[in-house]
Amino acid sequence: MVLSRRRIVAGLGASLVAGPAVAGVVPVVPGGAAVGELARDEGFWAAVAGQFRVSPDFVNLENGYYGVMPEPVRRAYHRNVDQLNERNSQLLRTTYKADADQIRDRIAGLLGVTRDEIALTRGGTEALQNLVSGYRRLRPGDGVMYADLDYHSGQYAMNWLRSRRGVQVVRVVIPEPATRQAVLDTYERALREHPEVRLLLLSHMNNRTGLVTPAREIVAMARRRGVDVIVDAAHSWGQLDFTLPDLDADFAVFSLHKWMGVPLGAGFLYIRKRRLADIDPLYADETYPATDIRSRVHSGTMNVAPFLTVDAALDFHESLTAGAKQARLCYLRDRWVHALRDVANLEVLTPDEPGMYGAITAFRITGRTTEADNTAIADRLMKEHRIFTVARTGLSGGGAVRVTPALYTSADDMDRLAAALRAISGQNRHP
Repeated sequence: MVLSRRRIVAGLGASLVAGPAVAGVVPVVPGGAAVGELARDEGFWAAVAGQFRVSPDFVNLENGYYGVMPEPVRRAYHRNVDQLNERNSQLLRTTYKADADQIRDRIAGLLGVTRDEIALTRGGTEALQNLVSGYRRLRPGDGVMYADLDYHSGQYAMNWLRSRRGVQVVRVVIPEPATRQAVLDTYERALREHPEVRLLLLSHMNNRTGLVTPAREIVAMARRRGVDVIVDAAHSWGQLDFTLPDLDADFAVFSLHKWMGVPLGAGFLYIRKRRLADIDPLYADETYPATDIRSRVHSGTMNVAPFLTVDAALDFHESLTAGAKQARLCYLRDRWVHALRDVANLEVLTPDEPGMYGAITAFRITGRTTEADNTAIADRLMKEHRIFTVARTGLSGGGAVRVTPALYTSADDMDRLAAALRAISGQNRHP
């Protein structure tokens, strides 16, 4: 791992040994560490947890909404808010332009692409809406496709194309719990049965069950049929270890305030350089030339403090490494899921197959399929066990409860969840 100049200057390059967190010292994964073994090292992760300020009043297992900033990031954000307030429009009209380019450079470098393929947005939703609404290759009678597990705002945007572009909308149902082959077969069949489809929305990791799709294979499958794909990677980047060439996507959207720990209000879109002309400039933007990807975003005056904090967040991310983060989050997920394998009426909707999951996993108690049912389960977890989760809807098989640990979550927290779910399911172990 190569440390950024900022971290070297700050003297933070030394690895942190297991033990209590040290104020201002960011934990660093030791060189050559086996991420599988490190994932189970509660001492190391307790030190990581010490870099987060979270409420002691409950166990937060609803970290899929947005990510808590670690302390170095939170402090940097406060400094940037103060700086923006003090310098005001002078900052926006002078130094921020170069800062934004540097931020785009850093993001592009981590993803294995170039700066001119990255445009900053206020989040993954804005990025997704801009790509869907700006896609210009649709004609009346063409089709667009999405799955039941895709993000609701993405579904809305695709449905909007029906009236705006005169297209047909095709909805695919992903089997549960899905295997890698079942997902591939589902998309292969859907694309074969709907040759009119020209645009596919594909969640790399969806926000309902956390299923990770074999995105690269589906992108290739669609491309062979002349179908373009917009990959929604808002949840996967920072939670999984990958680059954009790994996905081979032409269009993709990302969030920075989920698993990268950037302050709320930051994301970006990606357009492969040779495909830029296939997305219209937003609202006929004239701030940038049509050959500049930034013309595909027109947000007005944004709060730039979150973007000025991206460097600090990426420093923290790189100190831990994407591989170690993924291994730890998968370990936490496995710990509670595997502890409940004998509970017959607890349906885990996210598969155990390697590469098909990260931190996010959803469950359903057999027969409890309504929104009210699952809200009641989430409420009971909070009221009786002080564990915060969230009910999810939109799944074809019925509602569920989503569980999402974070880097500050402990193995004990997951054991506490497993015990609570055993009690709620009515299948406690007896001596």
